[in-house]
Amino acid sequence: MAIHYHCRHCGVKIGTIENTAISTDTLGFHLLNQSERQEMISYDLSGDLQVKTICEDCHELLERNPDYHEHDFLIQ
Repeated sequence: MAIHYHCRHCGVKIGTIENTAISTDTLGFHLLNQSERQEMISYDLSGDLQVKTICEDCHELLERNPDYHEHDFLIQ
C-alpha cells in the first residue's frame, strides 16, 4: 500500500510514500475530525491511500487572494 498526495485545488501530484509500515498518527491523520477525513482521504481500487492536500503554489495563491477559498478548483 502506498500513500499518494495530490493537490485538491489543481490536481498536481505532490508526492508518494511507499512505506507501508508508517502509522496514520505519524502522518497526522489523527488530528483530523471525521468530516475532514472523509473529505481528504480515500482508497483507490488498488488499495492505495489517496490524500487531498494543497500544493505550495495553490497555498501561496490563496494567501494572496483569500476570496479564492470559495472555489473547489483553482486551475483546471
